[in-house]
This record gives sequence, C-alpha cells and structure tokens, in this order.
Amino acid sequence: MQNPHILIVEDEAVTRNTLRSIFEAEGYVVTEANDGAEMHKAMQENKINLVVMDINLPGKNGLLLARELREINNIGLIFLTGRDNEVDKILGLEIGADDYITKPFNPRELTIRARNLLTRVNSAGNEVEEKSSVEYYRFNDWSLEINSRSLVSPQGESYKLPRSEFRAMLHFVENPGKILTRADLLMKMTGRELKPHDRTVDVTIRRIRKHFESLPDTPEIIATIHGEGYRFCGNLED
Repeated sequence: MQNPHILIVEDEAVTRNTLRSIFEAEGYVVTEANDGAEMHKAMQENKINLVVMDINLPGKNGLLLARELREINNIGLIFLTGRDNEVDKILGLEIGADDYITKPFNPRELTIRARNLLTRVNSAGNEVEEKSSVEYYRFNDWSLEINSRSLVSPQGESYKLPRSEFRAMLHFVENPGKILTRADLLMKMTGRELKPHDRTVDVTIRRIRKHFESLPDTPEIIATIHGEGYRFCGNLED
C-alpha cells in the first residue's frame, strides 16, 4: 500500500522545508505548494490524502481555499497558522477544517494529529463505501444524497455540504428522534473530543438550519434540547 500523500500549502520556504523534513521522516510522501494555484495543480497531478495549510497566503487566503477543498470528498485538512485568535479558529473549523494548530508548533504533536486524522479520513471513506447501498434519506420532502453528499430541497435545489455538515446530517438521519450530545456530534464530525467553549457543533447546526429556513413552511427539522444537545425531528420516509 502506498504511503499517505501530504500536501503542504505554505508561502514561507523555511517552514515548508521544516514540514517536509518532519513528514518525510515519518515515511509520508510530501508535495509542496506556495499558493492556491500551486495547490490546485498539485491536487490534479497527485492523489492527496491530507492538506496542511497556512491561512496567510498570497492571493486567495487559506480560508477561501478551504471552501474549495471541501468540494473534494475524503481529504483531510489541517490549518497550521500563526493566527491564534478564537474567531479565526472557529471560522476555520466552521468552513470545514478537521484540525487547527498554531505556530510555533510541536513537531511530535503535529505528526500525531496528522496520523490520527489520516486514520479517521480513511475510516470515513470506508464507511461511506460500506453504506453505498443506501443512496439517500428522504424526510419532509427533503433528501440527503449519500454519494454526492448533498442536501436536496423539495424544489430540487442541491446544496453540496461541507464534510462536517454532511457527517452531522448523516448522524441525525441514522438516529431519528434520539438526543445527540454535542460531544457525540463533534466526534462524528471531526473525530475530536469536545472541549470547554468549543462552538463548532453549534455553528455547524446553524449553517445546516439555514438550508431548511430558506423555505418558510418547513417544520423544525433539528431541535435544540437545552442542556443536552440536538434531536432530529424530521419524518423519515421508507
């Protein structure tokens, strides 16, 4: 089996070289990119398993590039950046990053997080393959399309969901009527344990709800259970 392929998107040459050395020492295949254009070129020419990306980049910044990456299924994304304020972290995770590490960083911690993420990404890919016989879930005239990872409205409008939103919705429709805690949802979405003041789940649910709220007659699909978590209230069709 070929070793996982990591793409480093970083405009500082010294940092790129350091990261390449760290990951190559762990046996990974490594490709470098200086900006978004080089990132897309590398993605076209290689099967990338994990992207480690800075936010401050020339041209399109990392947050914009993360949105584009989220159109690609089954690829891990770690932000490695000097921007350490809470707003940037929440925004990065909201967009769909799987992890967020600030500089300066501990090389050992980085490689452990990368390895764990690659394991989760691979497991998630296998999980989708195992469930390929289920093509969609229908509820309240909406549809969650599994293969395309899209939410389709009663009018036929299709919304491609970022990884975290898709995983949350899939967990909801697979557990109708059950109260799902934030810790459970976060683990399903990102593989991370819930920490105090982590708003990732709440932000993700808010983004999902906006799709349903675009149609004023849609009944409540995801209910907030105060002090416990969330519950899927949609009427699933056979």
